[in-house]
Amino acid sequence: MPAVLITGAQWGDEGKGRATDLLGSRVDYVVKFNGGNNAGHTVVVGAEKYALHLLPSGILTPGVTPIISNGVVVDLDVLKEELDGLSGRGVDVSKLKLSANAHVITAYHRTLDKVTERFLGKRQIGTTGRGIGPAYADKINRVGIRVQDLFDENILRQKVEAALDFKNQILVKIYNRRAIEADEVINDLIQYREMLEPMVCDTGLLLHEAMQAGKNVLFEAGQATMLDIDHGTYPFVTSSNATAGGASTGSGLPPHSIDRVISVIKAYTTRVGAGPFPTELFDEYGDHLAQVGHEFGTTTGRPRRCGWYDAPIARYAARINGVTDFVLTKLDVLSGLETIPVCVAYDVNGVRHDEVPVNQTDFHHAKPIYEEFPGWTEDITTARRFEDLPQNAQDYILALERMSGSRISAIGVGPEREQVVVRHDLLD
Repeated sequence: MPAVLITGAQWGDEGKGRATDLLGSRVDYVVKFNGGNNAGHTVVVGAEKYALHLLPSGILTPGVTPIISNGVVVDLDVLKEELDGLSGRGVDVSKLKLSANAHVITAYHRTLDKVTERFLGKRQIGTTGRGIGPAYADKINRVGIRVQDLFDENILRQKVEAALDFKNQILVKIYNRRAIEADEVINDLIQYREMLEPMVCDTGLLLHEAMQAGKNVLFEAGQATMLDIDHGTYPFVTSSNATAGGASTGSGLPPHSIDRVISVIKAYTTRVGAGPFPTELFDEYGDHLAQVGHEFGTTTGRPRRCGWYDAPIARYAARINGVTDFVLTKLDVLSGLETIPVCVAYDVNGVRHDEVPVNQTDFHHAKPIYEEFPGWTEDITTARRFEDLPQNAQDYILALERMSGSRISAIGVGPEREQVVVRHDLLD
């Protein structure tokens, strides 16, 4: 089987960990190819609930080799904390592999991220303050620190000192912060060498050899389509390519390796941070979705903005990613609503737009055009077949499928691992 990719179709927090977990027993490798610890996956296994930020969700599945590949920026403090936390709960983390080419988030990246965001005031982007953007900026500016640099202290010192020559000028003269000493950064980084040594390798080669041997590879995107640096709601986006195209550059495997693209999408819409959000709700329905859906960020704890399902965004995600299957999550959150509006198009200054406007100003001013569907009152959390769902829930799913650009192959009807209705085999 060629590689399979899982990505998010909205602004993140769609439940990608659930989809990865659903396929985990059928794959040999799970690869995180972009982002850092600025996104989170919550996976419920029986009575156990796991919140992952940097690690691939596949680390929870016995027999799977989890990989953090070259497209990821790695906070070593967070990596150790997550590994220690899982080990303490009896999870085997010994198979984790980390790309020698992955870039490292340093103390100065985190500091610059926080002070820059505060400096922007009302123009804030809504970053997590975890140093993700500054680390990617250094990567593009060719002054970044890579994992492999930690094993050559001379090279590491040269790179850190060169970076601080400039960054300390910014911290001291612009932001009135203290200068960061090179030694404190270097000492902080090299303390992790012993931990890293068994896991660091050429992950691109490892994946190539695995596929040559007929192994099954699953790519897991951090963030989501509408947060992609190129294709999202720029500048209110992340600093990496969270869409299907990023899997190739972020891992070292060629594009033709990816055979299926599974995109996870909520039965409604949420986002965290600033930026346009056409279907956002500011009424009791928004409160209902937030409370019933437990819409608080896995990584940040921030309350998520909530709105109705946006079909133009679903079609956009299907087109950008080449989606073969959607996984619809949190359908159970809609139970009990008398009617359920769905955004089918936008009104921009009196002009109907059936697709996401390319002009950011138009998208910012877009007003949703809704079609309403009858709701249901039945408890759907025990449904395991499509036919078990109330007729109105079935009709809602089929309507979303018609307007979203690809088939809906699985539906989440509750937070636990087994609370899934599978309509089509995701790997067939």
